[in-house]
Amino acid sequence: MAKSFLPTIFEHPYEIDPKYGKSVAYFSMEYAIDNSFKIYSGGLGYLSGSHMRSAHDLRQNLVGVGILWSYGYYNQIRAEDGSMATQYMRKNYPFLEDHNIKFLIHVCGAPVWVKAYFLNPETFGTAPMFFLSTDLEENDEESRNISRRLYDANGFTRIAQYVLLGKGGARLFDELGIEPEIYHLNEAHGLAAAFHVLAKTGSVEEVRKRFVFTTHTPEEAGNEKMDVNTMNTFSFFDGLSMEQVRAAVGMTDNTFNYTLAALRLSHIANGVSKLHGEVSRQMWKDYEGICPIIHITNAQNQKYWQDPELAEAFQARNKEAFIRRKRALKKALFRMVGEQTGRVFDPNCLTIVWARRFAAYKRPDLVTGNPTMFERMLQRTNYPVQFIWAGKPYPMDHGAIEIFNRLNDLTAKYPRSAVLTGYELGLSRYLKNGSDVWLNNPVVTREASGTSGMSAAMNGSISVSTNDGWICEFAKDGENCFVIPEAPAHLSPEARDRSDRDNFYNILDDKILPLYYDHNDKWMDIVFNAMTDIPNSTPTAWRISTTRKCTTAKIQPCPSYATAAFLRERRPFFLKPVSKIHGKRAKPTWVLPPPRPPPPPCLRPAYDGAQKHSPAAIRGKKQT
Repeated sequence: MAKSFLPTIFEHPYEIDPKYGKSVAYFSMEYAIDNSFKIYSGGLGYLSGSHMRSAHDLRQNLVGVGILWSYGYYNQIRAEDGSMATQYMRKNYPFLEDHNIKFLIHVCGAPVWVKAYFLNPETFGTAPMFFLSTDLEENDEESRNISRRLYDANGFTRIAQYVLLGKGGARLFDELGIEPEIYHLNEAHGLAAAFHVLAKTGSVEEVRKRFVFTTHTPEEAGNEKMDVNTMNTFSFFDGLSMEQVRAAVGMTDNTFNYTLAALRLSHIANGVSKLHGEVSRQMWKDYEGICPIIHITNAQNQKYWQDPELAEAFQARNKEAFIRRKRALKKALFRMVGEQTGRVFDPNCLTIVWARRFAAYKRPDLVTGNPTMFERMLQRTNYPVQFIWAGKPYPMDHGAIEIFNRLNDLTAKYPRSAVLTGYELGLSRYLKNGSDVWLNNPVVTREASGTSGMSAAMNGSISVSTNDGWICEFAKDGENCFVIPEAPAHLSPEARDRSDRDNFYNILDDKILPLYYDHNDKWMDIVFNAMTDIPNSTPTAWRISTTRKCTTAKIQPCPSYATAAFLRERRPFFLKPVSKIHGKRAKPTWVLPPPRPPPPPCLRPAYDGAQKHSPAAIRGKKQT
């Protein structure tokens, strides 16, 4: 019988399902677990958080490892003129448990204290989780800054953050006296863990046996690179020589490619949709020594995201009850619209929502590119339309912030449109519950998966999407969603955008509006078809998310790895590309500190003292 691999005080609160008995450490930079726990930015966090809940529901032998961001990502607020502003505020999370677990890691050759906080699985219904912090009195200001802001704009600080996640997470397991059988890296942020294991074992093959990797970024240019000597200065490689590092990852120059190194140090990797798997294999096909790349389509946790009353009406196929509940959910959303913007929206009016991370390739402003068509849409009286935007840009992505502000200014002219701030789990739920149409229009092949439409569909919102990411596996155009026809590949970006925009308005005028207002029974058929087809479109991922029994038929063939056993033993796969940085970058201000001695004994009683919750006590061993 499979048992929890964690020490007794941290062990799983459920009997491990033998299908998921292999011990897994899941590394992610961000987790969207609860609206009160603001340590996430966007899709990767939503997916990682969803998996932690699903791992609990499926009784997996898994532990999550992340970073306790003292100031989170940022609070999205408005300036006096109504434009977007960023606010950084120190957060306090009393629900995290402090078991006096402290240890040292080296960053830039100098010792840095790390404290691990524990999230009890019963707090939010997740797998057990640990969150690492350097924002401690024992550290100097630069070391404390490492764990303050998620995706810090300073490139040097980000290296230190990757060291904290990877090496700090691996060192945590040393302190607890355990060794996971599988390390699962979400993007290459936690890659320093692989070099820690390599330094311990001396075997590249041993590292490859233990590591699996999920890539989220469908463009080679979007994968981070850094000078290997700079990374060595930051102690990224845990004392290994440059010769050992170069041999392990097959380097021939001084450019360290995080993703490529992860592909060479793992025994299996995956993209996050069928299309993304194909794109990833094509992207890396000319590089030697990489592991097989399959695809595991992303998913979201149904129990968390789906409104119970909508689910009940759907199961009973009660359209009248479903419409009543949907109208109530729209009213709840519109109260938030009114509070933020002073606008009064109509719950009987078709409501379109565009909501996700603001980034240029996601094209939040696509529909506004033709002012005449946009104005006609919002001013028509026979088939009225309401439009809502929401989403957070990366705080240094000045181009995306400009788009956000331009849309905000534009909506001032149209009472049936609004741009909302504070796009986090709470607002996301309101938008998915209260929308009729979920618009998803990224540039094709740029969106690795894009799962917001899944949780929207669970709540009766029909996707209108370009044929990208997970939609390719789900879509039955006109039956469970509406697909914007792909623009010819030879078109310029401007002509492509114009084609996609024209096709969107054609779909809206010819199909969506007549169905919604004149043929509501047929509209509800599409809604119910989508709710039925969502679990079937991503069977392997959905098996992680829910208790539905599914097959592995959707996995791209990779004979020696794409097996049911692999999927059972090497879970999880909930991933999404992290934020890409566009526009201007802040100039680095993080200065390499000089080596400094370890803190005096008086500053480390939890580490050296005979405390009841010291690492040795937790392991049930006597201290030496």
